[in-house]
Amino acid sequence: MNQSEPPHLSLLTSPGWRDYALLDSGNGLKLERYGPYIFVRPEPQAMWPPARDEHTWRSAHARFQPTSEESGGHWQIQKPVEPDWIMHYADLTFQAQMTGGRHLGVFPEQAVQWDWIRGQIAATKRPLKVLNLFGYTGLATLAAAQAGATVTQVDASKKAVAWARQNQALSGLDGKPVRWIVDDALKFVQREERRGVRYDGVILDPPKFGRGPKGEIWEFFDLFPRLLAACRAVLSADPLFFLITAYAIRASALTLHYTLQKTLSDLSGELESGELVLMDESARRLISLAITSRWSAGG
Repeated sequence: MNQSEPPHLSLLTSPGWRDYALLDSGNGLKLERYGPYIFVRPEPQAMWPPARDEHTWRSAHARFQPTSEESGGHWQIQKPVEPDWIMHYADLTFQAQMTGGRHLGVFPEQAVQWDWIRGQIAATKRPLKVLNLFGYTGLATLAAAQAGATVTQVDASKKAVAWARQNQALSGLDGKPVRWIVDDALKFVQREERRGVRYDGVILDPPKFGRGPKGEIWEFFDLFPRLLAACRAVLSADPLFFLITAYAIRASALTLHYTLQKTLSDLSGELESGELVLMDESARRLISLAITSRWSAGG
């Protein structure tokens, strides 16, 4: 990796969607289509006026009403919505539903990461072991498994792991070698190092704040450096990729870039960093949803 030149930050989009669309944005909100349903959700970055008229916004099936608590709030149902429904991306099939928070079981901006993971794995013919930490409903895990890797996913939420297993069945991937683990991410990786287990690829999607299954506290800026060091220790002698995505933290993609660059300084390869963005269909505006840094051995 060339560490002497300033990094070029990329805007990474996910144009391959058919079952999702960012229809409009503005006044601190997003108007989105998830499968057959239209939702309004908060988006503080959308400070501009919306492009579509008020009638279009009012015709949404549901609107998330936030409270003063971070991620707190409730759904206001305006038209009938099934408890859950099926969505597709490429060869993946998965369940979406309104959760107690503002999320619906899939982060559409992550599709560009799933494509990248598939590409990394498909480009090599050797057997690969991939570790996915904070894997949520399993879509990155299933993309890796679909491409031919053996995958271990770790998440602190039993509900998320059960949802991920369901998505595995929906995608017809029950026969793929996937290990689903409910555990604290850092503790799990530290145990894997002691066991001598090694991985060729690592996927990290750490939250800003969270709790492990036994009440362990996760706070990004306190524990992320330790987790990165632990993940470096479980990389194989010939690793293929390392992918980080981060949401809702007070940092730029440069933070992830330089941290991952230092962590993998003894490895050659290519490091790309930037933002995950979605395009507003009405006015062609980009909204940044997350920051990312990803290293690949093959360049």
